[in-house]
Amino acid sequence: MPGESAVSMDDLYAKPGHLIRRAQQIAVSIFLDECAPFDLTPVQYAALVAIREQPGIDATRLSALVAFDRSTLGSVLERLEAKGLVARAGSPEDKRIKVLSVSPEGTRVLAAVEPAVQRAQERILAPIRPEDRPRFLAMLGQLVEFNNEVSRAPLKVAAGR
Repeated sequence: MPGESAVSMDDLYAKPGHLIRRAQQIAVSIFLDECAPFDLTPVQYAALVAIREQPGIDATRLSALVAFDRSTLGSVLERLEAKGLVARAGSPEDKRIKVLSVSPEGTRVLAAVEPAVQRAQERILAPIRPEDRPRFLAMLGQLVEFNNEVSRAPLKVAAGR
């Protein structure tokens, strides 16, 4: 019949894009549940870790390092700054550029949140048999790595990493 789709709901539910989107929703939900006392989102956590690892990084380089679009990352950084977890200052080389550092409170929160982040990762992987997890993560990593350049915010890792 014209206008009818040949795709069933079962077909939709089996599509990799649909499954990946659902997995991301689940991962975020679990992270927020475990990390609720710290009022951190997964992107805020990733930004804090990256800034701690690369103090003095600017927002443009940070967006490439955590694979998050620059415009949205600006509001993430504003929230982290408002919470007192991140400090922004003018770059010594170029005052137009703001460089980032984790505040002492940000360092404290990162240390305190780590057990909750670990619990979230364990919950995300819990449905997969322990012996299958390394293969699952390797395959997921391969999928992400080989499709990186088609992302709206490709990961651009610094040389030597």
